[in-house]
Amino acid sequence: MVFSSMTFLWIFLPIVLLLNYCFSFIKNSKVKYLCKNINLLIASLIFYAGGGIWYLFVMLASILGNYLFALWINYEDTKNLKIKKLALVLAIVFNLGLLFYFKYTNFFVSIIENIANMNFGLKEVILPIGISFFTFQAMSYVIDVYLKKVECQKNLMLLALYVSLFPQLIAGPIVKYSDIEDQLKNRVETTEKFVQGIKRFLYGLAKKVIVSNVVGEVAETIFNTNIWEMGTLSAWLGIICYSIQIYYDFSGYSDMAIGLGKMFGFEFTENFNYPYLATSVQNFWRRWHISLSSWFKEYVYIPLGGNRKGKVRTYINLFIVFLLTGIWHGANFTFILWGVFYGIFLVIERLFLGKLLEKNKFKFLNWLYTMFVVVLLWVFFRAPNVEYAFMYIGKMFDFSKEITSVAQIINLWQWFILFIGVLFCGPVQSLFKKVYNKIKDKTWVFWVDYSMQICLFVLSIVLLINNTFNPFIYFQF
Repeated sequence: MVFSSMTFLWIFLPIVLLLNYCFSFIKNSKVKYLCKNINLLIASLIFYAGGGIWYLFVMLASILGNYLFALWINYEDTKNLKIKKLALVLAIVFNLGLLFYFKYTNFFVSIIENIANMNFGLKEVILPIGISFFTFQAMSYVIDVYLKKVECQKNLMLLALYVSLFPQLIAGPIVKYSDIEDQLKNRVETTEKFVQGIKRFLYGLAKKVIVSNVVGEVAETIFNTNIWEMGTLSAWLGIICYSIQIYYDFSGYSDMAIGLGKMFGFEFTENFNYPYLATSVQNFWRRWHISLSSWFKEYVYIPLGGNRKGKVRTYINLFIVFLLTGIWHGANFTFILWGVFYGIFLVIERLFLGKLLEKNKFKFLNWLYTMFVVVLLWVFFRAPNVEYAFMYIGKMFDFSKEITSVAQIINLWQWFILFIGVLFCGPVQSLFKKVYNKIKDKTWVFWVDYSMQICLFVLSIVLLINNTFNPFIYFQF
């Protein structure tokens, strides 16, 4: 089940919200939040089961395993530090083992089959939706218990709710246990926060359905074109459309997740900060998928030594982090290369380029450099294999003529949405931020905003009804 589905919008969400509202009338605070949490937990399990009932047991195994490991670590805290460390190692092995089996078995089996030039006939392992997200959340909880950053949660239901909470279950943002530990037991639900949640959800839905889906069709058409029939113009159009598609797809889903969280009284961390306004690759990664970057920084980069062990070690640590970032995204050499190239650019910026960018007075050139790198590397992210990625990049620079006219690939409606997508991925917000802050509390602005939400919602529903193209890119992670 996805947020941008009619089942979720008209059946699942209204029922869960209605039950949550009814439980608000219970006077006893403990009983009230017990009922609310049971409602959310059952809803979250049903939500996840919609993607495959058998893989619900994978998530439940992950929850139970991490619950027991955290209890073990907590028990050994004052008894045997070596056993405590062993428990942590086994917990990490357990989590990474689950992730490796479901996400990377097919990849490594195919490599071995290619090397051995034979087919083992093994059954393909199907990837459970969102396993990378809930595995990282559960693993961070166990690590934080070991580091005494959080108390061990002895209530299995609360830990299960933390891991499985449906708004952020399948695509983040990756929420640390410490961020919502108190909210699980006692959270603030107000009309104002609920209205804010609806607004955030509707704008996120519009980003996904109106922008991402529409320009995504163009990207899909071009990337499915025979590479030899592709011209330079269509190659650039394809990757620009994909760049807009993936931003509005993922940031829209994050907006919906944050909005849903507010509706139920939760506050989730922000996951995007207009990454396409970045003026360096380093700055881009401070703005894109912030929760993942923060996770790798806290649980990989800093434990490796961060920047505390000299320049060379810093460069190695950076490279390792982004290699792992690429591997996290998928079992394909394209993702690995994507991470490797980002690691290389970040090391280069640390070596000398970053200082040049800071001194450069023409920040527009910094932005051009950053967007050139980001857009170019999205080719590896989208391409089915490495060979295709390099051929596609070659097409972007060989100035070949179009066999199929670009006018046959993209229509006026798609051009308009692409234009809107480019404008509102940061430029408009940046230019009018000060003006908006001055007028945002005025009554007429409220009504314009309210009317806009209704219009975008209606248009989103119309497009969902009339269009079967409704992919979600980060489902595969």
